Amino acid sequence: MRPEGSVAPLMAKVTDFIQRTPHDGQPVSQPTEAYLGYDNKNLYVVFVCHDQPGKVRGHETRREDFQGDDDVAVLLDTFHDRRRAYEFEVNPKGVQWDAVYTEASYNDTGGHFDVSFDTLWYSKGKMIPGGYIAWIAIPFRSLRFPSTENQTWGIVLLREVARENEQSFWPRIGISEEGRLAQAATATGIRGISPGRNIQLIPYGLLNGFHAVDDRYPDQAYYQNRDIGGTFGLDGKMILNDSLVLDVTANPDFSQVESDEPQVTVNQRYRVYFPEKRPFFIENGDYFRTPIDLFFTRNIVNPDAGVRLTGKAGPYSIGVLSADDRAPGLTVNPNDPLFKSRTYFTIARVSRDLFKQSSVGAIYTDWEDPAASTFNRVGGLDFRLKFSPHLYLTAQGVVSSSSYSYGSAYRAELGYTSNHWGHNSVYKDYTAGFSTVPGFVTRTDTREYRDYTSYAFRPKGGLVQSWGPEFFGHWTWDHSGLRLDTDYEPDLSVFLRHNTHFSLFPYSDFRERLRPTDYSGLTQDTDFHEHYSGINFFTAPITHISFLAQYFWGDAINFVPGFSPYPILKPYLARNDQGTAQLTLHPFNRLTIDNSYLFSRLRTRDTNANIFNNHILRTKWNWQFTRELSLRVILQYNATLTQNSPSVGADQFQYTYLPTSKNFNTDILFTYFLHPGTALYVGYNTNQQNLDPTLKIDPFLGGVHNGTRMINDGRLFFVKVSYLLRF
Repeated sequence: MRPEGSVAPLMAKVTDFIQRTPHDGQPVSQPTEAYLGYDNKNLYVVFVCHDQPGKVRGHETRREDFQGDDDVAVLLDTFHDRRRAYEFEVNPKGVQWDAVYTEASYNDTGGHFDVSFDTLWYSKGKMIPGGYIAWIAIPFRSLRFPSTENQTWGIVLLREVARENEQSFWPRIGISEEGRLAQAATATGIRGISPGRNIQLIPYGLLNGFHAVDDRYPDQAYYQNRDIGGTFGLDGKMILNDSLVLDVTANPDFSQVESDEPQVTVNQRYRVYFPEKRPFFIENGDYFRTPIDLFFTRNIVNPDAGVRLTGKAGPYSIGVLSADDRAPGLTVNPNDPLFKSRTYFTIARVSRDLFKQSSVGAIYTDWEDPAASTFNRVGGLDFRLKFSPHLYLTAQGVVSSSSYSYGSAYRAELGYTSNHWGHNSVYKDYTAGFSTVPGFVTRTDTREYRDYTSYAFRPKGGLVQSWGPEFFGHWTWDHSGLRLDTDYEPDLSVFLRHNTHFSLFPYSDFRERLRPTDYSGLTQDTDFHEHYSGINFFTAPITHISFLAQYFWGDAINFVPGFSPYPILKPYLARNDQGTAQLTLHPFNRLTIDNSYLFSRLRTRDTNANIFNNHILRTKWNWQFTRELSLRVILQYNATLTQNSPSVGADQFQYTYLPTSKNFNTDILFTYFLHPGTALYVGYNTNQQNLDPTLKIDPFLGGVHNGTRMINDGRLFFVKVSYLLRF
């Protein structure tokens, strides 16, 4: 089997794929061939993947939703700087997944991949009795690279065999070296190509009607209705000098078509992190990333307009963004002096490449609220040093200035990787006065050290592919030297054939000190000694099913205590259980059913009385009628069930101030997705919640009082269409 067409005779053939996992350095378990070529518009990659009949895993799914399938991919380091690459990946059905891979540390990037990147490219896949064939065509207009006649790129090819947990690369990407791009092959001889100084426009139109509770007024909420209404906007992109991208947006639609994955948000000491899903912020987001998270884009809630410049000029990487935010003026009632006011965000970032894979950079963030006469500004320097293929160091120091405080923050990380050993050390120092409104920093006045060490045994054969112990520890102090938190967590991880792995957490010890500055109900420092144990397990033994489960039990602090018999009950130690179960089914090729259940429970230590049970049940069904057309239905039920003492009167005892709350949401979405930028969405969302039908506001918790029965507090119907124009 060979490619056909005008480019085929000139395509280069690659066959020497080498495993990274499970057996580093061994040949790929199934014969694999890849062919590479190009013309003046596209880069072409064709994979011919041999396999045993009936063993290939591949499903017709939504774009970027084929976890558990076999796949192939190409990584393109178009600037050949060994720091950043585009990745284009397809499953045996030709379903696409794309991302930007960066060599920044795993902790900084959350896994090296920025999966929010989306661009226009083409793919096909065909399963055959002896394996499958995948065809990829990547327009040069969808890439950024230097404006030179002769191009030199880094390139990596990948094949994954899901049932064997196998990753095989060409060239060899050894597990003993940190990162991938330093080991990439070098592609030369690419001549006469350019993305051009093209202009891309994505106009959109939105038509919707809704019925929802408006609780902005301090005493009484009411229903806000719109039978039908509409709006439109425009996203624009201009390519400057091949490698710089200027993005502008006017009246962007930042409503989320894709819903967030469920997370437990009850009894959390710090706010929960939800990833970005909105189009304007996702492309080239890694240009603004630094070791300290100083730009969390979801802090810009409802912008009216924005502009962004990102890209690379020689050894310099540049990112500048400016946007307003209407949300502060829309979330207050019309009688508030801040009604319809706006805040303004400006972010500037530059970094310069040093040596082979090192860099130095600077960042500046500015947040202004003219109506409230407040501001927040942060600036500082950072660097990354790659000492060897195994050892790296990153560090950052910044200072903040606000209308109410001044402060500084520092972070350093040292990482080591080898075939068996892994080690990561992180030190953080945030002064009490440090603040970042655009960023995501949950705690200040701390000095913290985190340590992670692991060792992996890698047997050459048998059921066990790798196993070994891991240790995580962290120690936190305030700036007076007072110990705040310590955590010791050993575990044992085992990876088996047939895509199965589990981890055991026999006993983890945790100490946590709360101060009056941490919790207003405290009058003095209080030290809590906690422990927990647990297990997690994952398996996908066949192509039709995958299952994940984890359960942890031990102690936790009740951060939401009740009011009686004291004016404000102090936080106290309780018994804690947390569990998660996820089951994914593929009854047939075009249907995917994702089911999840999250459970969290607190009980008193002395009487074992229930404080609260939190349940989140979610099922998501996706029918993929064709590659472009799909129907997705999500049903989600959230409930926080509380139980207080049955006694009455002044001596009534409350275990938690949280009321019993129940919520049931239905989300239906028809999608015709031709390619990124060109899509049609038709959606309906309805929500039921146990609210007081009179819509009286709870003066303490805010929002409407909880009631005894479920009522509809929101309905939304919308039609959204967008179209990508390239000039």
